[in-house]
Amino acid sequence: MQLQEAIELIQHDRWKTTGKQTWADFGCGTGLFTYSLAHLLPEGSTIYSIDEDAGALRQIRSTDKVNIKTIQSDFTLQLPLSGLDGILMANSLHYIKDKTGFVHKAAGYMKPGNSFLIVEYDSDKPVKTWVPYPVSFQSLKKIFSDAGYSSIQKLNERRSVYNNGVIYSALVTT
Repeated sequence: MQLQEAIELIQHDRWKTTGKQTWADFGCGTGLFTYSLAHLLPEGSTIYSIDEDAGALRQIRSTDKVNIKTIQSDFTLQLPLSGLDGILMANSLHYIKDKTGFVHKAAGYMKPGNSFLIVEYDSDKPVKTWVPYPVSFQSLKKIFSDAGYSSIQKLNERRSVYNNGVIYSALVTT
């Protein structure tokens, strides 16, 4: 996926805010969706890009508009984060077995009125190694509803080149 395609996948009116925001990108890889989010956030915002792969993190740089800070860590472990406006999880939630428990833990990093921005394959069929615990949009709604979130909105979707299925984006808010 190219940067413009990733931007279009997560594009939403929500990003037309005026105040600085602080987000984290859990499982950021080389930063494709970090940069997509950076393109949409207000100037002066900060994104913490978190991944275990030091080589991938070395490829990520701040933009003219948004400060990007990298943290080498497994995002499922305790992280030095607090006061986040949101958490982006692009193709990383499907590695978590206990999704509801993880959502509760991750919400502890955020301030009230927080958001999750999710990008996932719209399937519940596991794919060994790559998608061990898939999360279709229907499953995502149940997970976040069970975790106390009231608004689970599909933003966009596009064909996936990997499984001839669909990849979707969703914005989840309290």
